[in-house]
Amino acid sequence: MDSPAVKVATPPPQISTAARISSQQWRSGIAAWLGWTFDGLDMHLYTLVAAPFVAQLLGNLPTTDHRVGQFGSYIQGAFMLGWALGGGFFGRIGDRLGRSRALSLTILTYALFTGLSFFAHHWWHLLIFRFLAALGIGGEWAVGACLLSETWPLKWRPWIAAVLQSGVNVGILGAGLANSLLAWAPPRFLFLVGVIPALLVLWIRRAVPETQEWCCAKQSATQNEPRLRNLFKGESRSVTFRVVLVCGISLTAHWAFMFWFQQHLRNLPDVLSLPPTQRNQLASQGMYLVIGSSILGNFFAGWLSRFIGYRATIAWMFLAYFFVMAGAYLVPRDHSSLFWWFPAIGFCQGSFALFTMYLPALFPTLLRTTGAGFSYNIGRITAAFGIVFFGIYSDLGDHRKVLLYAAALFLPAALIALWLPRVKDVAQ
Repeated sequence: MDSPAVKVATPPPQISTAARISSQQWRSGIAAWLGWTFDGLDMHLYTLVAAPFVAQLLGNLPTTDHRVGQFGSYIQGAFMLGWALGGGFFGRIGDRLGRSRALSLTILTYALFTGLSFFAHHWWHLLIFRFLAALGIGGEWAVGACLLSETWPLKWRPWIAAVLQSGVNVGILGAGLANSLLAWAPPRFLFLVGVIPALLVLWIRRAVPETQEWCCAKQSATQNEPRLRNLFKGESRSVTFRVVLVCGISLTAHWAFMFWFQQHLRNLPDVLSLPPTQRNQLASQGMYLVIGSSILGNFFAGWLSRFIGYRATIAWMFLAYFFVMAGAYLVPRDHSSLFWWFPAIGFCQGSFALFTMYLPALFPTLLRTTGAGFSYNIGRITAAFGIVFFGIYSDLGDHRKVLLYAAALFLPAALIALWLPRVKDVAQ
C-alpha cells in the first residue's frame, strides 16, 4: 500500500547523510540512551516488589490475599495512565522549550517520584508516586526519540533506533540485578535505586545543546507556533489518526502478552508442582529469554528497514508476532516447550524499535514530540484497558485464550502499518 509522502522540513546543516558522527551527536545519543535505560529501570522496579510491598502497605497481609492483587493492579493502572498522559504533556514541553530541557525534566520527574516511593506508608501514597513517576517515563520516549531524529545522520537512524530501544531492555535487566543485590533489604529500599538517574540531568544540561532544527523552527515560527489542536487539523489529522490506530492496537497486543505470559507460565500444571523458589526462577528465565531476544530483534528490524523501509518492516514483524504467538499457545504446552517459543516472540518485539525514528519524522518540527508522544503513548491507555478486558475472558490458571486474542490483534495492526505515510528523509 502506498500513500502520499509527508512533507518534512529540510534538515539543518548538522544533519547529513555522512557516516561521520560529531561529538555533539555522540553526546545526544548517549544522553537519550541513558535516559531510556533508566526509563526501563524505573519502569520495572515496582513489578519486582509489587506483591510484598503492597501487602506491607495494606497492613502486612499475606501476599496471597486477593486485596494485594486488587490494590496492586490499581497502582499499575495508575502508572500506565500516567505513562500515557506524560507522553502528551512532556511532548508539548519538548516542542515549546526544546528537546534538551524537556529530556532533563522527564528524567528528573521519574527519578524524583520513584525515589519518593520509598516513603509510601499507604497504598494510595504509592499509587500517586507511581502515577507521577510515569509522567516522566512516558514523556522521555518522545523527547529522546525526537532529540536523535533531529541530530543523527540519516544513514545511522535505523541503527540508533535499535540501540535506543535496547536501552530499555538493559534497564529492565538492571532492575533485576538491583533486586538481586538488595534481596536482603525491605522491598521499599529498591525504589532508592531509581534516584540515580537524577545525576544524569546535571550532565545533560551542560553537555547536550538544543537541536539546530528545533532552534530554527522556533525562530521562524515567532508568534505562530502550532498548537495541540493542529494535530487534528489538515494533513496532520490523517497522520495522527493512523499512528494512533497502529500504536493503540499493537501496544495493546504487546502488553497483554507481557503481562499474561508470566501468569500463564506460573500456572502451568508442571510449574505449580514446583517449590515457590523454582517457580520464581522459571518466571525470571522466561522474562530474560524474551527481553534478551528482543535486543537482537531491534537490530534485525534496523537492518531490514534499510532494504524494505520502516512501514513494511513493522508490518512484517507484526505478522510474525502473530504467527509465533499462535504457534506457542494454540495447543497446550509445558514450560519446557514454551521456552523454545519465547526467543522468537521476543525477537518480533524489535518492530517497536523502529517507532523511535519513524514516528517523530511524521510530524512538523514544532509538533514533533507532541505528536509522537501523544500517538505512541495513547497505546498505554488502550493497553491498560485491554489487559483487564482480556482477563475477563481468561480461564483460571490457563491463559492461552487471552494470549491468542492478543495475538490476533497483530493482524489488523500489520495491515494498518502499511497505511502509514512515507517520509522523504528516512527509509521508505
